[in-house]
Amino acid sequence: MARWSVRHPWWVLAAALGLGALLALAAVGSPARLSNGGYIANGTEATRAEKILKDRFDAGIPDLVLHVRADAPVTDPAVDRAGRELAQKVAEQPGVRRVLSYWTVGDSRLLSRDGHAALVTVDLDGGEHAAARRAAALVPRLTGRHGPLRVTATGPAWVMAQATQVSGRELLQAELIGAPLAVLVLLFAFGSLTAALLPAAVGGLAVAGTFAVLRLLTAVMPVSAFASNITTALGFGLAIDYGLFVVTRFREEVSTGTGPAEAVARTMRTAGRTVMYSAATVVICLSTLLLFPLGFLRSLAVAGMSVVALAAATTALVLPALLAVIGTRIDRGDLFAPLRRPRRDGHVSLWHRAARVATARPVLSGGLAALFLVTLAFPFAHVRFGVADERVLPARVESHATASRIEREFDLPWNRTLAVVLTDVDAVNQQEQLDAYARRVSALPAVGEVSTAGGVYAQGRLTAGPTVGSLLYITRGATWLAVTGSGPPPGDERLVEELRALPSPGPHLVSGRPARLLDTENAILRALPWAAAIVVGSVLLLLFLFTGSLLIPFKAVLMGALSLSASFGVMVHVFQDGHLRGLLGNFTVTGELDTSMPVLIFGAAFALSVDYELFLISRIQEEYRISGDHRASVVAGIARTGRMVTVAATILAAALFPLVASNIVLLKLFGCGLALAVLVDATVVRGVLVPAFMRLTGHANWWAPRPLAALHRRLSPDRWHRSGDRGAEGVPGPRDTALTPVTSSAPRPGHLPPRPSR
Repeated sequence: MARWSVRHPWWVLAAALGLGALLALAAVGSPARLSNGGYIANGTEATRAEKILKDRFDAGIPDLVLHVRADAPVTDPAVDRAGRELAQKVAEQPGVRRVLSYWTVGDSRLLSRDGHAALVTVDLDGGEHAAARRAAALVPRLTGRHGPLRVTATGPAWVMAQATQVSGRELLQAELIGAPLAVLVLLFAFGSLTAALLPAAVGGLAVAGTFAVLRLLTAVMPVSAFASNITTALGFGLAIDYGLFVVTRFREEVSTGTGPAEAVARTMRTAGRTVMYSAATVVICLSTLLLFPLGFLRSLAVAGMSVVALAAATTALVLPALLAVIGTRIDRGDLFAPLRRPRRDGHVSLWHRAARVATARPVLSGGLAALFLVTLAFPFAHVRFGVADERVLPARVESHATASRIEREFDLPWNRTLAVVLTDVDAVNQQEQLDAYARRVSALPAVGEVSTAGGVYAQGRLTAGPTVGSLLYITRGATWLAVTGSGPPPGDERLVEELRALPSPGPHLVSGRPARLLDTENAILRALPWAAAIVVGSVLLLLFLFTGSLLIPFKAVLMGALSLSASFGVMVHVFQDGHLRGLLGNFTVTGELDTSMPVLIFGAAFALSVDYELFLISRIQEEYRISGDHRASVVAGIARTGRMVTVAATILAAALFPLVASNIVLLKLFGCGLALAVLVDATVVRGVLVPAFMRLTGHANWWAPRPLAALHRRLSPDRWHRSGDRGAEGVPGPRDTALTPVTSSAPRPGHLPPRPSR
């Protein structure tokens, strides 16, 4: 492919320019088609119960909750009249299925403690994505001043709508901040403006393709609004990383006097080959997110796989044509030439010195590095998980501020109420069984109050008779109970388990926000072993095909797990426990992590860890095949790639910076977690742990049993090359035209290489 691009560079560039323009046109309007939600697992007991509540009782968790406050008590005639008019106005809006208010049902739980505020709950037609769109159009018309009333809104639909609005504004900031930061890092790394702009061009084309892909995906599946923020940052960072590796290797080849065309071919057989393996690894890791029954993760998986494939394709096809056109002018535009000091003969880089220290004292160096990572990971031992709600938004945003106000002013914990659906119990004909069951439920220590068609129960006895609102619990052949907890929120999940285990007059299902959270956690835990097995198995296979080694793939998985654990520990310390909050902005500390974020960061960070492993190991293996000196090859490989990997991690962190600065906690959490994971991996793991480990394991790093060595020669997709060129890892071969295995110039797997003479 590289040779073809070099022979037809202008055709390739013209096609890329035209395709980029078409993708940009196709992407127009894609942010408006994105939605939010998808944080709850599908097909669980909670979601089945909610469907029954909606279909048979026209009940459930309200999509919108309006907070209505007046200067006079809500029972004042003028306020009462205005409240009824407001409820009627809401009910007449298109897309509104049902409206409940204090003025229409007289439920005291909808009245504030001071009597000056009341709630209006609104159920909207359609699923959560349709409800969010309806809320975006409806809420601005309902909030604000209505005579003596001041109205603000919250609820899941309005939270999702406002999250979409905030993420859309922040996407523009990401494009204006993240891209210039990444180019600035490239400029400092390369010195040459020409060399710095080439990876940036690859990243720009990949991002244009990302938005077009998102636009296409919205036609066949709900796509989270956060997908545009996350995949733009991840795709732009990865595309620039791939461009960085290729341009760096091209400069090395050109500096040896190789012609541009041949330099491109050699570059793509070495760095380009590694890019393809890296892209395959990232795609496989992201594809495992499809195993989780969360729409949020599935939409990000499809979008992420698409952008990685675009980045790899752009690197393989467009970048070689650009390099062929620019050729030896790659180093032009050096803005820092007047400031740069000439290097003295014998200059040794920082990474070279670090590698020598790590390989000289591998036990001490590796032990200290591992202890550091384990210390960072320690807080993850007390992690608590939750589901995204209004607290992911800034406290000043209306949906968050209104929810906080309701929590302070009302006794009704509307977002903590559990619904127990009795699918085969008739509230009229089986009143005695229902009464006995309600008494047992209300007698549970964690239950504060139970509302049924027969009245209100507390502490095992009936405390209030039926009201107008009691009709909401009745339909033919079925009924349901509204259960509110008496303890702190962490005990709600335990209450869900108690309610599900408590015998009832007939089959029963439990729903509500705590039940959603518990079922989502369990669904993730059920899918996690399969996802981890696929990721680890695929990485082991890819690295085996790449290196022919038995030990290196297992080492890569272990190192990736260490760096990932350290990142998770820091996330708990900062976002769950609230430490260092001032450095990242005054976000709301919820005391828990969203269930989907560790899974998403696991897929992305583990893939990037293997990505850096590929670039490092490919260079070490190249040096080893030439010299046969194990320690020298480790030191030389790290010295040649250490700075490049660090720059790549810094570029990715720069691309993630807009997410770190985001006002949405989910995006901030993802940006911080992934940026920390790649920076730790590129420095502590690649600079200290890897050389120490490889020094201790010695020549065994390149060993494989004879059957596996034969399997590697058979399965490796790039096992043949023309020996007149450099090999797949850049190893010179004999000057003839025969096709020979790639392992012919390497020490045979299963045997130690001959010692070179001094």
